[in-house]
Amino acid sequence: MKKSELIFTFLLVPLDFLMIILAGISAYYIRFAEITAEIRPIIFSLPFDDYFRIILFVTLFWIMIFAFSGLYKITASTRMVNEVYKIILACSTGLMAVIIFMFFQRELFSSRFIILAAWILAIIYIVIARIIMRWLQRSLYTRGIGTHKIAVVGNTPASEKLVSLISRSHKLGYEIVKRVKNLDNKAIDELTELAKKRKIDEIIQIDPNLSKTDVLKILSICDEYHIIFKYTADLLGTKILKTEVSMMSGIPIVEVKVTPLEGWGRISKRIFDIFASLFFIVLFSPILIITAILIKLESIGPIVYKNDRVRENGHFKLFKFRSMYKEHCTGGSHNEEALKYEKELIARQNTKSGPVYKIGNDPRVTKVGRFIRRWSIDELPQFFNVFKGDMSIVGPRPHQPREVEQYQRHHKKVLVIKPGVTGEAQISGRSDLTFEEEVKLDTYYIENWSLLRDLAILVRTPIAVLRHRKVE
Repeated sequence: MKKSELIFTFLLVPLDFLMIILAGISAYYIRFAEITAEIRPIIFSLPFDDYFRIILFVTLFWIMIFAFSGLYKITASTRMVNEVYKIILACSTGLMAVIIFMFFQRELFSSRFIILAAWILAIIYIVIARIIMRWLQRSLYTRGIGTHKIAVVGNTPASEKLVSLISRSHKLGYEIVKRVKNLDNKAIDELTELAKKRKIDEIIQIDPNLSKTDVLKILSICDEYHIIFKYTADLLGTKILKTEVSMMSGIPIVEVKVTPLEGWGRISKRIFDIFASLFFIVLFSPILIITAILIKLESIGPIVYKNDRVRENGHFKLFKFRSMYKEHCTGGSHNEEALKYEKELIARQNTKSGPVYKIGNDPRVTKVGRFIRRWSIDELPQFFNVFKGDMSIVGPRPHQPREVEQYQRHHKKVLVIKPGVTGEAQISGRSDLTFEEEVKLDTYYIENWSLLRDLAILVRTPIAVLRHRKVE
């Protein structure tokens, strides 16, 4: 870790301490403010000196919770949404601990308002303070202060992409000092000299096809001069990153994990899906009702359209608001004729390659249908699929059986878990991604699943929906 990062990490502790104290004081004065007292009269006595001693004790306890929550590790690559999630979780844990403590002590605090206000204000103040710290750190990065000076080894599309990204975005905290495309003896000597003179902090190998001998040469430089070594794994190396070792008759057996989503992970995700789907059904109920009325007024036919989709253990009926005229719905009474017309449109106007299709300027779509597709309102009934257990809130995009039939072997990994209403691919490009890009994003999600990642995707979904997307 760079010296500047150590300083920023150290400063987070007193900063959080001050923010929690400030939240407690703010909550106290808001409760005793004249306007608040008029709304809800004060019928208790709470001297500020006594209250302040309580706040000091609670703040010290909360700081320990923050430490266990991993809030005192600051890196340029950490997403702000992940940090906000940790802050909310840590503050909520602290709040629950205070409530439990008061319960077992048989003491009722004089004001529930102060407790809740302090909790909310602590989250707000700490988040604002973290944003300011992050902005300050990245401002220093743009001036070359505290950046990680790196040497990039490799001549692959991935290395070109990384070099381009670092060159464009100084806020990542990296500065490329040396670019090695061909690792020969001259390049080894240059890397050794740079490491010896402390002009580089890291060597990143982005060529999985380097020989074992070449990799060992780079490692020896890093070991000798205490330089950080990073690398991109080859295909097999990537697949065996998540493993579990068990013993059978004294023999170690290594199991390659397809996804962390198993056991309690699967249980917690299902519980999350049930409560989240109910919440969104209630939240969007006015939009659901208005959309249903508009669809019925514009054209005859069912309001909700059921389409056959594939999930990890079979097929299910996906619920969507009908966005086409009834006679063109492939699940309706004119099924054969509708399918024939659809195949003709796919042959003429398909804008995507691979197993999936997307019909450009689809003449079957109604005016209301075009609007609800643009804003993804047609997908809101899928929350009922989530509640039933056919889908998850977050997961890969659900595809039709005829699309799945054309999958190549590596595409089928996206069927390992339930499809989702939203997902990594949906927020990264919606329907504008190529199928291969979509599979790569969904595969990454499956291999790196966590509830935190689900929440982050859920938070980013409205932003993705609001982005301009051409409706075909």
